[in-house]
Amino acid sequence: MTQYFATVAKGLEVIAAQELERLGAENVRPEFTGVHFTGSRKLLYRVNLWGRTLFRVLVPIAEFSCANAQQLYQEVQNINWTEYLSPLNTFAVNCTGKNEVLNHTHFTALQVKNAIIDQQRSEFGERSDINLNNPDLWINLHLHENHGILSLDSSGSSLHRRGYRPAVGLAPLKESLASALLEIAEWHPDLPFLDPLCGSGTLPIEASLKALNIAPGLFRETFGFMKWKDFDPKLWESLKHEALEAQLTTLPAPILGSDQDGDILNQAFENAQRCGVADQIRLQQLELSQIEPPADQGVIICNPPYGERLGEVEELAGLYKQLGDTFKQRFKGWTAYILTGNKTLGKQVGLRTSRRIAVYNGSLPCTLLKYELY
Repeated sequence: MTQYFATVAKGLEVIAAQELERLGAENVRPEFTGVHFTGSRKLLYRVNLWGRTLFRVLVPIAEFSCANAQQLYQEVQNINWTEYLSPLNTFAVNCTGKNEVLNHTHFTALQVKNAIIDQQRSEFGERSDINLNNPDLWINLHLHENHGILSLDSSGSSLHRRGYRPAVGLAPLKESLASALLEIAEWHPDLPFLDPLCGSGTLPIEASLKALNIAPGLFRETFGFMKWKDFDPKLWESLKHEALEAQLTTLPAPILGSDQDGDILNQAFENAQRCGVADQIRLQQLELSQIEPPADQGVIICNPPYGERLGEVEELAGLYKQLGDTFKQRFKGWTAYILTGNKTLGKQVGLRTSRRIAVYNGSLPCTLLKYELY
């Protein structure tokens, strides 16, 4: 059993912890922007393959005190890097957190890099190259006060980058947040789902991947652990095969997305095609005033624009009011959710909320407003 740490968006720790437990993780313990858990190498691969709400899965290899650069350098030198890296491999160092002295992540990362390279030079007379985009080994240092945790990043690039989405709208919702919103809304595949402002399609696509039991990691070419010295290709292939066998072929209930912008809707269709769900979900170019419910009950989630400047906020008030009117007049029996980063606009919906849930869209504090449409 190995200790792991999954990094997640602020506010989604409990949702991510529940997901990890469903995937078979043990000793699951959420903390700020992450979840500790334990499991086997098989679980590490499975979590990377199936994780819908996570960013990265880190494998801690050392914990130490580090109040300053010298102490950090020495602690990194104490690790036997030949276990993880040869001078023929490339690596990159990513730092999060800071303390009073080590308060610049670039400078901190440089200390880690120098300690590793100096160890290689003294041992082999040669050193690894740095590759910031696609290294053989991703190394993560997290500082909290005078405490450091050094980890290997098993994911490589963030898991929210599923690999199916080259086409991104103006204000894209991260796939991991879209997936978490579906969980918060307690949507399950037997219920119809609608996003009336779907943009490049993230919410309906994530809903369809969940409903068809498609592992989001199947669209990615690589993960960090695939270049590790202990990578087990047989185990990985068996997990991928298992995931392909577990896929369903038809949606239990309709999943719809609509948008008035035809160009953006083309992006949504392209993204849906890339992950093989284009013939399953219904994507339509519609104004809000044209939307009709596909069933007498279901779940709506939408992420309307929040408006950065005052003029935009005034213009958007009408959109929020129209959302409220459309829900009230046409969607009796449904449950609707609006994600907004603007309290003033939220009030324009004109319906009574049954719940207000704090979430973050990137670094922006938002509220997920829930409406029971009796």
